[in-house]
Amino acid sequence: MIDFQRYLLIAAIAALSLMLLVEWQKFETSNPVVSVVNQNATSAAPKTSSENGDLPAIISSEDINTIKTDTTNVKYINVQSDVLDLKIDLHGGDIVYAALPKYTASLKAEDPFVILEDNETRHYIAQSGLIGANATDTSKGRPHFSASNAEYRLEDGSDTLNIDLSYQYSDTITIIKRFHLSRGKYLINVEYIIDNRSDKPFQASFFGQLKRGNSTDPSVNGEGGMFAMKPFMGVAYATDEDLYKKTTFSKMQDKPIKANVNGGWIGVVQHYFVSAWIPSPESVNELSTIVTKQGMNIARVTSASVTVAPQSQGKISSGFYTGPKDQYSLKEVSPGLELTVDYGWLWWIAQPLFWLLTKIHSVLGNWGFSIIGVTILVKAAFFQLNKKAFTSMANMRKFQPKLAEIKERYADDRQKQSQAMMELYKKEKINPLGGCLPMVVQMPVFISLYWVLMESIELRHAPFILWIHDLSAMDPYFVLPLVMGLSMFIQQRLNPAPPDPMQAKIMQWMPIVFTFFFLFFPAGLVLYWVVNNTLSIIQQYIITKRLEKNDLATR
Repeated sequence: MIDFQRYLLIAAIAALSLMLLVEWQKFETSNPVVSVVNQNATSAAPKTSSENGDLPAIISSEDINTIKTDTTNVKYINVQSDVLDLKIDLHGGDIVYAALPKYTASLKAEDPFVILEDNETRHYIAQSGLIGANATDTSKGRPHFSASNAEYRLEDGSDTLNIDLSYQYSDTITIIKRFHLSRGKYLINVEYIIDNRSDKPFQASFFGQLKRGNSTDPSVNGEGGMFAMKPFMGVAYATDEDLYKKTTFSKMQDKPIKANVNGGWIGVVQHYFVSAWIPSPESVNELSTIVTKQGMNIARVTSASVTVAPQSQGKISSGFYTGPKDQYSLKEVSPGLELTVDYGWLWWIAQPLFWLLTKIHSVLGNWGFSIIGVTILVKAAFFQLNKKAFTSMANMRKFQPKLAEIKERYADDRQKQSQAMMELYKKEKINPLGGCLPMVVQMPVFISLYWVLMESIELRHAPFILWIHDLSAMDPYFVLPLVMGLSMFIQQRLNPAPPDPMQAKIMQWMPIVFTFFFLFFPAGLVLYWVVNNTLSIIQQYIITKRLEKNDLATR
């Protein structure tokens, strides 16, 4: 007879270790570093026609990305709201810099986090313009706008701010490119107002694109050495069939995106932050990606052609979001955009966990104590399961002498030894794997909380107490992991020793192995496991003492 107890225990421990390792490495493998740029990658031009709503063949996709400009006289205007600090290039009207004053670059720096920038370190900008029959952005150049001020600021008492850039398309056609900002909002409305005083119709299509190189994600601090977390970075978008799809920059070279959707959105996702173009939901828009010969990754939306009749005004607009991945705010911006907070395949557990965390945080005001609160509630939910498991282990401890006797009696016959043990387990209603069951059942909760801690912007730089200043980062002094290892050791001492020597050795190594894993895990996750182990120790101790007391009473 096969020793099921032995092999099931080994399989359970191996599964736990594998689950930890897989989740550990998932961030790294989901965002491979692009070290070699494909110099032969080419981009396809969009479909073209004249009057059927598609884009006229005035400018190719590659032309938009490689327009040469004279930068000697380029002027920028600075724009500040309460949550955004922008720099707009008057040549083209592109956003070439975006900082988020509400979020610092790191715990050690007070400088705001920069999401868009154009310098030697990182090229990541948001471009927009008009293409088509009456394009302002062509292969020959881009429009140079004028502005009434060099500095724009959202004043106290004001809820909105308009920045108007003016461009004289012709003697009879004036175009205003307006950036509309709102207090407390990371969503910018980019609007082209066309004043057509000519005797001919004006026809053009809006394009908005994010242009990014292959520089590293600035929101990943790189701590942890070979185990440093490297979250997904790439392009995400919404189609009519799927509200959230994603692809890495490297995959875009071989499989570029091209889809016509009603509304939709497309953006670049990084750790904790996202930038996305959100065109009109009433328009049929083309979403596409390109990797240029220069190695630039382009995520673009092109809207249907709009015609402005002679002697009239018309508007073409799109939303642009650049800011934190706040899922509740993103849900209001566009359907599916909140899914950029990607909790993985266990989202159905992670989402309720995050909701519960936010509710507890609204009362306690500290994310660390909120994690403790969630741990207590999860422990309460598994109370009966844990009770049965701990009772089984306490009973098994009581029958250790009988198990030792069976082992000695059938020392030379493993099959009879296993059969005798199984008969004893059945007779005394002992579950030899009862101790592993609570851990296995709670692993999905553990992994879900891992994703919540790593993906939720609310927990970025969230302090707990004393030396823990960031629950989403590893404990800088490794105190919590060591405490966790100690709690596992104490828990192990309360359990009966496995009769099989190999099982016993595996169990002895578990606290050490898990401590090593947890050294590099977010402090909030280790806090959850420490509290969970502590509650288990208390419950197990009470159950063991109660059974011992009952045994004495029956003698």
